Amino acid sequence: MSGAFVAIVIVLIVVVGITVSVSAYFRLQRHRADAVAMAAYRKLAEEAVAKQDSLREELARLSERLAEVERLLKSID
Repeated sequence: MSGAFVAIVIVLIVVVGITVSVSAYFRLQRHRADAVAMAAYRKLAEEAVAKQDSLREELARLSERLAEVERLLKSID
């Protein structure tokens, strides 16, 4: 009986080891996929900020031109 008990314990240790290894592997793959998605999101956010800055500059130029047109119209009166 003690031999059967030792065999069962060894089999359980091997099964638990394989289960933990497989679980760790899939957790690692999930983290890698999250990292790739986060990198893509970060790149998208950087592009959005750059476009927002360019739009802000363009809006400032248009505001200046509008102010010039208003001054011109006021000088005509």
